Amino acid sequence: MRLSTRGRFAITALIDLALREDRLPVPLVDLALQYHISLSYLEQVFAKLRQAGIVESTRGPGGGYSLGVRGDRISVADIIAAIEDDSPAAETPADRGPSFDFTEDLWNNLHTALMEHMKSISLRSLALEQKAKGFKSIERKYIKKKVAAKPQTRPVHNNTPNSVFAWNGAWPISK
Repeated sequence: MRLSTRGRFAITALIDLALREDRLPVPLVDLALQYHISLSYLEQVFAKLRQAGIVESTRGPGGGYSLGVRGDRISVADIIAAIEDDSPAAETPADRGPSFDFTEDLWNNLHTALMEHMKSISLRSLALEQKAKGFKSIERKYIKKKVAAKPQTRPVHNNTPNSVFAWNGAWPISK
């Protein structure tokens, strides 16, 4: 298992979603602006999270992403497993060198201990820690277009031509 920047960004963005769990879906643009992450990079990350069922997307105006399941049911290990490509290389001990045989058990035990620790940390607990520290997510205010109750009349200006053919007598020609 590898812990990369992609995994760190995924955890950061999901903590923000967990803090806004009871609100409307969050557009990726908001997360990209708040955390200074490329929008296209976030789209790749959230595509993997959506495939794993961790987040769900809502299309259309007011759309965005929200948690697919409650935050207390998502562990850090689930997030890392969804994001990181854990395809084991087809290596044999002979390809790895003679020193690998001595440390293989060490790395396997370390990997198991790390995964168990990450399984014990829920997304909700991380969100509550951030809330206790006073974290505030930036929320953009979206302007809703309203329809006027009464039709609004606009004054008509008759002193200007409204077509090419009306230019003929629009301005007096001085002789």
